[in-house]
Amino acid sequence: MGFFDIFKRKSKEDDANLERGLAKSKEGVLSKIARVLVGKTKVDDDVLDNLEEVLVTSDVGVDTTLRIIERIQKRVAKDKYLGTDELNRVLREEIVAMLEENHSAVENPDWNSSDPYVIMVVGVNGVGKTTTIGKMAARFKAAGKSVVLGAADTFRAAAIEQLVVWAKRVDVPLVKQSMGSDPASVAFDTLSKAKAIGADVVIIDTAGRLHNKINLMNELSKIKSVMKKVVPTAPNDVMLVLDGSTGQNAYEQAKQFTKATEVTSLAITKLDGTAKGGVVLGISDQFKIPVRYIGIGEGINDLQLFDRVAFVNSLLG
Repeated sequence: MGFFDIFKRKSKEDDANLERGLAKSKEGVLSKIARVLVGKTKVDDDVLDNLEEVLVTSDVGVDTTLRIIERIQKRVAKDKYLGTDELNRVLREEIVAMLEENHSAVENPDWNSSDPYVIMVVGVNGVGKTTTIGKMAARFKAAGKSVVLGAADTFRAAAIEQLVVWAKRVDVPLVKQSMGSDPASVAFDTLSKAKAIGADVVIIDTAGRLHNKINLMNELSKIKSVMKKVVPTAPNDVMLVLDGSTGQNAYEQAKQFTKATEVTSLAITKLDGTAKGGVVLGISDQFKIPVRYIGIGEGINDLQLFDRVAFVNSLLG
């Protein structure tokens, strides 16, 4: 069984939650496309120009939008005639195909190993990082995996306190120190405890101070180096959490963090309260980093494993 198979979608229940979570984005995109197609029977240059504007204004991003339009132009040239009634289907097919081309494999750890699987979570304050960590811990535990949390964002008392609340709620061990402590020391202690008790998974919270990228880069490098002294393969995953409701600002955060450290997966949160769901398509395409999770609500089950086909179908009807 793959590592993240334990989070596999529950079909109708998850699909219903996804539809609800993306309702605002779907309504915005489909209403814009409907206006583009008024009075048109076939997909021509005028329709494609207007569709390009729809995708850009839906936070898909300029570069990704141009790639999508180019793919549709090739379909039009190949099929000779493409009716406007087919545009939604073709759009869905081409976006899914594009995302699949960018998809990289997810590492499957050896559950028989004596070392835990270590996830280091990065992201700026306010993106839903702590909530994402708590929900991941809950789902791992529900799947029968033992989890240890590490509060290595020691620059904000609120970050430590929030993680304490989640650890109690999920009933998993938390390793913390006082505010201002060395984050690498917290990470070291967390991994040491996890090894001592034979834990399956470690999730480490970190600070995200993008206003001082050099310090952030040095801090994350130090945390990684210290963790390797306990678990040589750590971290197995560096997960960047982004707030989908910020639209283009999420692109900028992704750009800055990928410069500061190696990011191996993404979690995009707060998609339920915004019409900016298109940002998931653009970020996945532009950074060639797999989107592991999407957040579509407050409930624990509203942190979903990202399913490209289900997402695109829900977004585009």
